[in-house]
Amino acid sequence: MTQTIAPRVRALVLLLLAAACALLAGAGPASAHAAVTGSDPGQGTVVQEAPARISLTFSEQVALSDDSLRVLDPDGKRVDTAEPSNVSGTTYAVGLKPGLPDGTYTVAYQVVSADSHPVAGAYTFSIGAPSKTSATVSQQATDDGVVGWLYGFGRYVSYAGFIVMTGGAAFVLACWRRGSGVRPVQRFVVSGWLALTAATLALLLLRGSYTGSGKVADVFDLSLLGQVLETKTGAALVSRLLLLAAAALFISVLFGAYDKREDPQERRDLTFGLAIGGVVVAAGLAASWAMSEHASVGLQAGISMPVDVVHLLAVAAWLGGLGALLVALYRAPADAPVDASAVRRFSRVAFGSVLALIATGTYQSWRQLGSWSAFTDTRYGQLLLAKIALVVVLVGVAWISRRWTGRLLEAVPASAEREMARVGAGADASGDTEADATGDGPTGTTSSDTGHDADGRPDTEADSTESADTEAADTEAAASEPGVTEPADTERATQLARQRAARDTARRKQLRDADPNRFGLRRSVLAEAGIAVVLLAVTTVLTQTEPGRTEQEAKAAASSSAAASADAGASGALTLNMPFDTGGEDGKGIVTVDLDPARVGNNEMHVYVERPNGRAFDIPEVKVDFTLKAKDLGPLPVAPDHIATGHWSANGVQIPMAGDWQVDVTVRTSDIDEVTVSKNAQIG
Repeated sequence: MTQTIAPRVRALVLLLLAAACALLAGAGPASAHAAVTGSDPGQGTVVQEAPARISLTFSEQVALSDDSLRVLDPDGKRVDTAEPSNVSGTTYAVGLKPGLPDGTYTVAYQVVSADSHPVAGAYTFSIGAPSKTSATVSQQATDDGVVGWLYGFGRYVSYAGFIVMTGGAAFVLACWRRGSGVRPVQRFVVSGWLALTAATLALLLLRGSYTGSGKVADVFDLSLLGQVLETKTGAALVSRLLLLAAAALFISVLFGAYDKREDPQERRDLTFGLAIGGVVVAAGLAASWAMSEHASVGLQAGISMPVDVVHLLAVAAWLGGLGALLVALYRAPADAPVDASAVRRFSRVAFGSVLALIATGTYQSWRQLGSWSAFTDTRYGQLLLAKIALVVVLVGVAWISRRWTGRLLEAVPASAEREMARVGAGADASGDTEADATGDGPTGTTSSDTGHDADGRPDTEADSTESADTEAADTEAAASEPGVTEPADTERATQLARQRAARDTARRKQLRDADPNRFGLRRSVLAEAGIAVVLLAVTTVLTQTEPGRTEQEAKAAASSSAAASADAGASGALTLNMPFDTGGEDGKGIVTVDLDPARVGNNEMHVYVERPNGRAFDIPEVKVDFTLKAKDLGPLPVAPDHIATGHWSANGVQIPMAGDWQVDVTVRTSDIDEVTVSKNAQIG
């Protein structure tokens, strides 16, 4: 039965591991955790004059560098001052160079959100009128590449290392103290420490490139590393490394001095000290995540950070202890198997961890989602549903494990009685053998006559034991004869002792593996561990995904901006600025045409004439013509009335159909100096 089912269980775990790897490999780049909720000028708008600066408003505070906000002209050249600053709250701005010509400009931003994730994007606006071309900005984010993939993998390894190290040590200290002397369990916990340490160092090196250029060559740039150390995330990673040094001391005591303590009082005192120190170190390590990620920003940050610490500790106690139990069930030596009482204690720890996860997870879900619709309408909510489903399945498998634990506990008394009977029978057989040797006991009756030895083993094992005993007796007899040296006797006796020990160990392991209750527990715990691997992968992707609340706020802001733009278009916001030069004296200036509401039907038109220095001045004549070349319509002349200095107006300007209209303005500055300037604009 064992040989038939074990391959199926291994296949199940391999399938779950493959699913976890596919999830990590297929996960898209981390979405923006700080969303743009507003901009000035707005996306797609056409402004009459070149603004002095552009500003962006985010959903949370962000970190800036000189290249965080860039403004590119239609040819792709930078026209900003490269000095972005925090204007107020979550609004950031960068100045523009003076005298920008008309055309479409691209605003590209790349910042780091307060929860440590890079945020990048771009949008366009136009001065005067849209141009035929605009700058092209790469849509690949810095976290979407080799460096981004390595950083995501490093985060997964760091979480896994923390869970293995913390949960494994907690399992030994709280559930199975004999495990402090078991080599496989020691290697399990130490491997967690090594994985977390290596991942933390890697994240520290990758951080600068991850939030900057995204280039592999910048990973070992010491100047970037210096900048990282000045950030909140850099401080968290350095704090984690310092706490890992304390964790190394804890592990060395747990698997060194603790196992060697024989005095009960000393062991109790050391257990208490290790428990206090371990909780402090583990909480500090968990806080290194809480202080730099989702929990540290947004709603109720003062409450969410300690809740996040409790959540991480509960995950580690459950899943890390589960891994340690799996190692103990499969790799513990036959002479020191994990006992049923240890499994029962871990069951209680796991149950308490699940209750803590339910409480803290519910709070975190409310905080990050904000509404029921976010469960299905946002990527964060969908991943959270997948995580909840995996937790439910994991709890179900854990319930099966709990049933196997109960059966194992019920089988313990009967096994103990059989062991006592076996020991008693062995003592009786030993006494009979001594009696036969001295001639005091009954003769002609040996344990081999019954077909079993004194321990109830078949004749084959009894014959093997008798053969080994006979060899030992022959060795002793040979040692008493002249010419036989003591070293040969000692070497032979040592060899026989090793053979007996190996045979006894193999028999105990065979009996342990043949226990159906223990085998069932091993299967269920193995399935739990496989599901836990996928659960950890989903959790890692979840921490890199934009919270549902933020995503919905960004969508609402985008909708409001689009509605505002639509309203502006419907109410008339067409403004055309056209420089002119008639060639005569005082013949230079700027003519501005405002058309309201810039749609099919009646429109109101205003024309303004200004000198290059911005002062209004009068000219003898201004005329405007509208031509729709695509429909061979026009020109439609309009003669505005003079209203004030440099200001002309016309009501009832008829636009017969929507399209790309050419607006021609004829400016006459004297009797002979005249010029016509033109621009195209979408009307209607």
